Order: sequence, then C-alpha cells, then structure tokens
Amino acid sequence: MKRIWCVATAFLLAGCGVQPSEVADGGEAPTGVAPGMTLYLVDAHEQLRPELRPTGHLGSISDALALLLSVPSGSDLHTEIAPTPVTRVVVTPTTGVLQLSVPLTIHDVTPLGIDQLVCTALGAHVQAGGDRSTKVQVRFVQLTPESDRVRTCPLITAR
Repeated sequence: MKRIWCVATAFLLAGCGVQPSEVADGGEAPTGVAPGMTLYLVDAHEQLRPELRPTGHLGSISDALALLLSVPSGSDLHTEIAPTPVTRVVVTPTTGVLQLSVPLTIHDVTPLGIDQLVCTALGAHVQAGGDRSTKVQVRFVQLTPESDRVRTCPLITAR
C-alpha cells in the first residue's frame, strides 16, 4: 500500500504535463453591456433614430422587438407600426440571417416601419456581440413577397 501512495504522490508532483504558452487573442469583445435596449423610432422628419429605453438590462432580440411593438404614440419619436395586442416576435437565427416572425400583416407597417423592425433586431444582435453583416428577414403572418426579402439596417453598417 505504501508503494501505491508513493507512486500516486510522484504523479501528482510531476504535474499535469501542460506546458506554458503565449497569451492568445480572443478577438473583439462583445458589446453587450448596456443599461437598456435600443429601439429605432421615427422622428418628425421621417428619419429613423435610435433611442435607448432604460430597462436595466440588454435583453434579447425578441425582448427589444416586443418593446418596439408596445411603444405608445404621441411623443417626439413615433412608430410606423400599427398597434397590436400581440407583441411576441419569434426570432430564428440561420446562417447570416435573422428571421423575424412578426404578429403583423404587410398592411400594418409602412416601409419605414419595416426598417424599424430590422434596425431594432439588428441593433440588439450587434449589442449582444453579433456580426454587423447579419441580414434580417421579416416574415409577416400572411406571407407576401416582402416576407422573402433579406434586409439590412440603413443605420448599422458592416465593418
């Protein structure tokens, strides 16, 4: 029994065999630290504007879109998306594309409203460390040719 303990002690003292190495670069750090979620709303000049909504946490893409769909009208910034009682958006990430299944028809949004959805989704994706070159596909409840388009946000450029 003493021999087994001596052999075990020798192995433990010999170390695990891992050799020291250089420091490895992990790439760009995620940009996910945020006091809230950024929504893209429309100003009085019909231009998209990012607005931080202080939620105390970054939230998911679905969270940001649900918040966008519940924005009340009547402020300096407004939405081009019709009010809806359902705010749940299903986000399906595929290779290079985020598919958004929204509880809307094409008649519930203007082209600027579609940009609001795309920019809000892509903004949340990038804040969480996602790739800026990711595209977004907005799938409406009644499929139209617009549901097949793959889009980018005019305010978020790929690096």
